[in-house]
Amino acid sequence: MTTGPTSEGLDPAIVDRLKRDPDGLVPAIAQQHDTGEVLMLGYMNDESLARTLATGRATYWSRSRQEYWVKGETSGHRQWVKEVRLDCDGDTILLKVDQEGPACHTGDRTCFDAGLISSGQLS
Repeated sequence: MTTGPTSEGLDPAIVDRLKRDPDGLVPAIAQQHDTGEVLMLGYMNDESLARTLATGRATYWSRSRQEYWVKGETSGHRQWVKEVRLDCDGDTILLKVDQEGPACHTGDRTCFDAGLISSGQLS
């Protein structure tokens, strides 16, 4: 990652709990706050988490473009952050959001609409 994460603006207790991958990233799951619908998976570093907490807008690190992106900045399909949680191991962030429009870049409401792997085989 070219920009390197920065913990400026983050509570030191959060910085200490985050378990990042070798690129300084933590997976971030976006979930619709009122229905529980899982919308998408993105990645955050310390700076994108700090920006999200400061602005209330979901801000991710784009691994392909190597830059920060605010969800909906160009598409208008914004994510307004209602709550941020860290899982028990500190290696996944959960964003409870109010999603405007589709969450997926394909235009689907959720990124998990098109990829059913199994339904009847599981008990």
